[in-house]
Amino acid sequence: MIARQDAYIEKTDVWSKLSAPVPTGAISWRQDGKVTARDGRYFARFVAYVEANTVRERLDGVVPGEWDLTLELLPSIAGEDGEGALCSFKARLQILGVIREDIGTGRDYKQASTDAFKRAAVRFGVANELYSYEQNWVEMDGDGKYAKPVEDPQAAYVRRHGKPALLDTSANGDAPAASPVPSSMLTDMEIVSCPKCGGRMWDNRLTKRNPRAPDYKCQNRSCDGVVWPPKAGATADAPVREQKTGAAGDSVLIGSEEELPF
Repeated sequence: MIARQDAYIEKTDVWSKLSAPVPTGAISWRQDGKVTARDGRYFARFVAYVEANTVRERLDGVVPGEWDLTLELLPSIAGEDGEGALCSFKARLQILGVIREDIGTGRDYKQASTDAFKRAAVRFGVANELYSYEQNWVEMDGDGKYAKPVEDPQAAYVRRHGKPALLDTSANGDAPAASPVPSSMLTDMEIVSCPKCGGRMWDNRLTKRNPRAPDYKCQNRSCDGVVWPPKAGATADAPVREQKTGAAGDSVLIGSEEELPF
């Protein structure tokens, strides 16, 4: 009995260490989507991310030799805005006998495989705190292909939102469990998940200018899942998901561009 309890405590400590916040210096920002014009100025949304090496170092530091990654190549999927087909991988990450899987996409095999690896690691809590970040719209010096932000995205985020709030992760059973993220105007993650891929969604209800624009839009650029405002006679607690039928007979959500949320 004592041995089993010690083993449980030891495993719990592992999950806690895996889900510990990554160092601020390991967090980078990349532009997500096209530049948007507003009142004669240009803005682009930036998202926080960590490199695959940061995830690998965390795994090697916490569970050296006790983790295993298997990648499975999936059929390519159509990209957005003329990007062409995107490569897709499914990552199967095993840590101390616990298995978590997720899918990643990218313009080439390397980008797609590292995306899948990082997404699977998030399911163990690695860099999970990045999902609590608000949307970060940064002013750009133009709207061309080579436009650059006029200030550091991290500085822009802190100036607008303060220091990022972190997810409170703790162990529960054989896997890390994240506590619910407090609701906010821009990332109300407790309300709804993407009805198409099950991922997180941007909450545009309080910031959109067009009342007929989607209430929610999937954060995954490769997914066009949206949740539309309730139609007349529908309750506010029952958002409408407008669908059409794809070539294979599957239901596909109709997407549209979201409003600039500020």
